[in-house]
Amino acid sequence: MWQAMHRSADVGDIAAQVSRIAAAPDSPVERATALLEPLQRLLPFDGAWLALRDEDRRGHRSLISTGWDRRTAAYLNGPVLVDEIERLGMTRSHQPLRVADFPSPASELRSWAECLLPAGFREGLGMCLFSADGRHLGFLGLFTGSPTVPSAAARDLFAALGPALGRAVDPLLSVAAAARLVHGATAAVILTRSGDVRALPGLPGHAALRAGSPVLAEACEMLDGPRTSFLVAAPAELGHHLRVTALELPDDAPHHLVAIVVLSPCGDLHGLSHRELEVLGLLIAGFHNAPAAHRLGVSQRTIASHVEHILTKLDADTRALAAVRAQRRGLYIPPALLTSTRSAHS
Repeated sequence: MWQAMHRSADVGDIAAQVSRIAAAPDSPVERATALLEPLQRLLPFDGAWLALRDEDRRGHRSLISTGWDRRTAAYLNGPVLVDEIERLGMTRSHQPLRVADFPSPASELRSWAECLLPAGFREGLGMCLFSADGRHLGFLGLFTGSPTVPSAAARDLFAALGPALGRAVDPLLSVAAAARLVHGATAAVILTRSGDVRALPGLPGHAALRAGSPVLAEACEMLDGPRTSFLVAAPAELGHHLRVTALELPDDAPHHLVAIVVLSPCGDLHGLSHRELEVLGLLIAGFHNAPAAHRLGVSQRTIASHVEHILTKLDADTRALAAVRAQRRGLYIPPALLTSTRSAHS
C-alpha cells in the first residue's frame, strides 16, 4: 500500500496536483471534490470528510462527505467532533494525527465509539486546515476500514500539503477576489449576519469600517443587488471623500457572511462640492427644498441654488434625472452620513 510513498516522483506529482487544484478558479466545493483523487493516492481511504467550520453553530459544514450514510455525515458535522478535535489539540497544531497517535484508544473517544467504529472504520489521518494568515478553516479526515497504521511518509506528506489544502477550501479567497474588482480598493471588511466584521485577506481594515459604524449600517441597508456605491466624507489628506462600495457575496461564500464593504478613492466627482453631494443624497431620498433646507440648516434659497449647480454639472434637465444619474454613479452622500446640520460647506 505504501510503496508509492517511497518514490519521490509520486510524492512530487501528488503535491503538484494538489497545488494546481488549490489555484484553480473554481468554487471551494469544486476544488474539494477535485482533491479526492490525489488524496486517494496519498492514503487509499474508505471514507473522506472535508468540512469548514460553521461560525453560526458549534459544528462543521461538509464540502466532501463520502463513504458513509446520512446519519454518519450528520454526526460528523455536529458538535461532538468539534469538542474532540479541540481536546486532542488539533486546532492549535498544523500536524496531522493517525488513530495510532491518539493519547487514548479510539474506543474512548465519543465520535469513534458512537459513530466511526460502528461504521467500520479503524484508522486514518486527520488534520485541521488553516489559511495563510492563520485562520482555522476546518478539518480534513481520511478514514480506512483497515487497522493498518498509515506510514510516517504518508503522514508527513499530508502535513506538507496542509497549506495548499487550506488554500483550496478557503472561502474568503473568492470573496477577496470580488473585492479586488473594485478599482483602487484600499480597505475592505466582510459583514456577518450577527453584525460583526471580518478581515479580508489582502486588504487592510479602516476606522470607517469598524463594527457598528454608520458607514457599514448604510452599506448594508442600501445593498439591493450585486453592488451599490456612495460617498463618505474623509480627512483632507485622503482627498476629502472616499467611495464606499457594498458587494453581494459570491454564491459559495459561507452563509454567516452577508456582504463585502470596500473603500476606494472617490474618482471623478464632476465638479460637485461636498454640500452638493449632500443635497444629492437628500434628493435621492425624496426630500423637497423645504425639508432639505431644514435638514442641512440652510435657507430654501440656498438649496435651490445648489440644485441649479447640480443640474448643470450633471447635464440634467430635471431634479429627477439628476438624482438618477447621481445614484447610478454613486455621486452622493447618504442622508444618514451627513456630518452636521450646519457646516461651513453651505
